[in-house]
Amino acid sequence: PADTGGEEIPMRRASGRSGFRIGAISERYGIHPQTLRMYEREGLLRPSRTEGNTRVYDPETVDRLEIILTLTRHLGVNLAGVEVILHMKERMEKMQGEVQQVLTALRQEAESRRGSVRSLALTRVERGTLVRR
Repeated sequence: PADTGGEEIPMRRASGRSGFRIGAISERYGIHPQTLRMYEREGLLRPSRTEGNTRVYDPETVDRLEIILTLTRHLGVNLAGVEVILHMKERMEKMQGEVQQVLTALRQEAESRRGSVRSLALTRVERGTLVRR
């Protein structure tokens, strides 16, 4: 099967997830297939492959392409800048995930402690009085 097929029919990758051929993505976004291949060589896109080695663009890869095209076409960012921005975006998403894990752990700890709260008695203390317990 040729890698430049323009079919918009979803394909199944070896992993079982669907996606689109390079030709369909090329037509949809008005970008030459060679440009998509260059983005892949530069490490900006990572389309998966079928068992026949055909590139398959899944929704996550298409979202990433849309970011690349917005940065280059509308904001004038060069490919080196795109790479930096995408790397920073990945790091921020990773950190957000880590923060969510910490918050989840804190919530779970707070919930577990709620059931074991001890009651504390308040004692009136006169000024200047030393109280020992």
